[in-house]
Amino acid sequence: MDDVVFEVDGGAAVLRLNRPRALNALSTEMFEAIAPRLTAWRDDPSITSLHLHGEGRGFCAGADVRAMREMMLGGGVGPALDFLALEYRTDALVAGFGKPVTAHLHGIAMGGGLGLSMHGAHRVAAADLALAMPEVQIGLWPDVGMTWEFSRLPGQAGAWLAMTGRTIDAPTALGLGLVDEVEGMAAAPVLDLGWVDECFVGDDPVEILARLESSSDERAQEAARQIRAKSPLSVCVALAAVRRAAGLAGPVEALDQDLRIARGLLPDCDFVEGVRAQLVDKDRDPRFAHARVEDVDPSRVRAIVG
Repeated sequence: MDDVVFEVDGGAAVLRLNRPRALNALSTEMFEAIAPRLTAWRDDPSITSLHLHGEGRGFCAGADVRAMREMMLGGGVGPALDFLALEYRTDALVAGFGKPVTAHLHGIAMGGGLGLSMHGAHRVAAADLALAMPEVQIGLWPDVGMTWEFSRLPGQAGAWLAMTGRTIDAPTALGLGLVDEVEGMAAAPVLDLGWVDECFVGDDPVEILARLESSSDERAQEAARQIRAKSPLSVCVALAAVRRAAGLAGPVEALDQDLRIARGLLPDCDFVEGVRAQLVDKDRDPRFAHARVEDVDPSRVRAIVG
């Protein structure tokens, strides 16, 4: 069974992720199949639109980070960087497709799945959507161009989602503008995120955590607990990357930034340990290089993000 199915219906091209047992986790082989097909469809005048789907109970759980961890354990940073470069090139093809793209999101839509579906697409969500960029949990940062999307969310919502890795539901995604419509929902809800705008302002993750932890709002205190459970270095890189993305021209520039961050971060980061704790041994007890966000050297973050 092919992990990606390609179909054409009239002028509509359909890309269907078809690895449901792995929640459509994106492998090297899948990207190697997707990239040339997208290029061919982009250049084919008979193709007038593109539709993205995922089989099974979720659109896509993200890139296959277990496989990426094995790459790093077996071959060092080089193979993992090659994998990310291929992923980002594929995401850029969707972002620059030049014809209408519709992403049909349902269930779990996270990580690399958002890199395929967020940029330049009309995003239609099912009511069961669970959307997140949870990379800070495994020693990475919200990559695949999502820092650009986060930097354009209302108020400080982008910093909140990037630093916590929080999963949001369909109404919240619609209210923030991360999806364009939700099946069966007539209007976007009005979100109560005043506490987010108050606490997540600024470029200093230590100050943000202090505001969260001193807040009387339980939501703020819970956000602080979420951040404390993540890789401290990743949290700091995530915030800096979102702030820097605010000055970029579009998602393709953010994908270029992601590759630069990967080259600076992967040689000495928490990724191998984070994936071990979360997805391999599943003990949920990662031993990250830094105990607290306060222990991360800001100059190291600046060197990684630029």
